[in-house]
Amino acid sequence: MIKRKNIIKVAIDSPAAAGAGTLAKAISKHYKLFYLDTGKIYRFIAFIKLKHPKKFNQNLIKSKIKSLKLKDLENKSLLLDEVGAEASIISKVKAIRKIVHSFQLNFAYNPPKKYQGSCLDGRDITYNIVPDADFKFYITANVKTRALRRFQELKRLKKNITYHEVLKSIKKRDKNDLNRKISPLKKTKDSLLINTTKLTKRACFLKIKKIIDRKLSI
Repeated sequence: MIKRKNIIKVAIDSPAAAGAGTLAKAISKHYKLFYLDTGKIYRFIAFIKLKHPKKFNQNLIKSKIKSLKLKDLENKSLLLDEVGAEASIISKVKAIRKIVHSFQLNFAYNPPKKYQGSCLDGRDITYNIVPDADFKFYITANVKTRALRRFQELKRLKKNITYHEVLKSIKKRDKNDLNRKISPLKKTKDSLLINTTKLTKRACFLKIKKIIDRKLSI
């Protein structure tokens, strides 16, 4: 694989609903980075499985990933709780991860020339997808805060679900993400910990911006 030289690579790992996506988007916009929420790829595949259970196989996945456009990942249905639960299950499948891995690598190391680099967030980005990233962050928050954020997000989408159902789902996803044998969620030693529990979105962004600016100015 050909890699673009002299680009900025930002890698972010986090549990569900910790605010990593919001931060990654803000970082990407500020530094003109090509942004990918890798978790949404698994949600995209999960959505396909739920929509076409009888047709679901590796050939269908490869076909959909090959023709995947970033706008496809903005489908609001991907935020549904059942899609997230299914995404945690299929992300354990080695064959599926291999297909997604190839897509992620190309995205990270070969962003379009109009971008200064790439920014990816997910569960195993800092050690499996972009281990040589210039900046590595582990974004987290306590589980109740994360569940409340996801609940409010779903309510804005007019979804009929309770906070306790969301909390239960988040806890289950955490267990799956942390304990899966293939590429589990974990904080690497060289990743900077950012706890967003008591921080505003703006405060989180400024904290990360300060870290990036300091290194870029050296």
